[in-house]
Amino acid sequence: MRNTPIFVMGLALLVWSFNSSLIASAPDGDTKLLAHRGAHQTFGQAHVENDTCTATLIDAPSHDYLENTIAGMQAAFAAGADVVEIDVHLTPDKKFAVFHDWTLDCRTDGKGVTEETDSATLKTLDIGYGYTADGGKTYPFRGKGVGQMPMLEEVFAANPAGKLLINFKSRRAEEGEALAALLEANPAWWDKVFGVYGGGEPTDATLAAVPGLKGYTGKSAKACLLNYLGTGWIGYVPEACRNTLVPVPSNYAWLLWGWPNRFMTRMKDAGSDVILVGPYGSGDGTVGIDTAEQVENLPEPFPGYIWTNRILDIAPAIAARR
Repeated sequence: MRNTPIFVMGLALLVWSFNSSLIASAPDGDTKLLAHRGAHQTFGQAHVENDTCTATLIDAPSHDYLENTIAGMQAAFAAGADVVEIDVHLTPDKKFAVFHDWTLDCRTDGKGVTEETDSATLKTLDIGYGYTADGGKTYPFRGKGVGQMPMLEEVFAANPAGKLLINFKSRRAEEGEALAALLEANPAWWDKVFGVYGGGEPTDATLAAVPGLKGYTGKSAKACLLNYLGTGWIGYVPEACRNTLVPVPSNYAWLLWGWPNRFMTRMKDAGSDVILVGPYGSGDGTVGIDTAEQVENLPEPFPGYIWTNRILDIAPAIAARR
């Protein structure tokens, strides 16, 4: 019994030394940027729910780019993004429309459910129609977004400078099967896909059909992080964290065994890429590293991916750290 405190202290020291980043180096590599929706009109995340019409909440515009457009993607890559996240819906004529919202009513001059609208109709819409920064007094992008909703094939054909993270907005496995078929028919496009995520059924269907492709769902990401909390103290990386994408909320990262250096090394050795996202529990779940203060608080170095909604502002701040 007298030796129990010594044993406990020794065990604690062993666990600490096995997981402390103070005595471990980060894996090689630079910080990489993942631009959510490309360069786009930003908005505050407070009180934003999944069905909030964020086009009516935008900040005063400082540029002309709209989300999920080829121009916005190109601007994000030009600014320094390594990956651009885009949203897709499989239309009745089996095209992937690149557009965020489940319905057309908020951003466009159209009506109805996006995935229930054929691509020809979608191409006629003004995707800048609903944007306002002053409660509807002015609509600065009205008339400027006509025909600007791209189909996924158009995005690939534009030969983006970096890779794409494709977000399935539905729960239809058919979408995943269609994306897999599209990539199989166009092998050159495969190298432009960083990964897939979103709805469980289409994400799982794509991952099953395309060997080597990485992706995650809310369920798989939760399984990875929670299982790692139980096993990471001995350095074991659970199966849910292997050969995948691992989104890490910035406000809970400190809980992960070995964060940041040992954790990053373990994930890299397991074939996974780490994506640091904004604080969990803020906004609609798409909060990123979006402020100068958040950039200053990043681990140094950080050889992973940074999810941001403000690529035009954050890219220069990241570049200044290198």
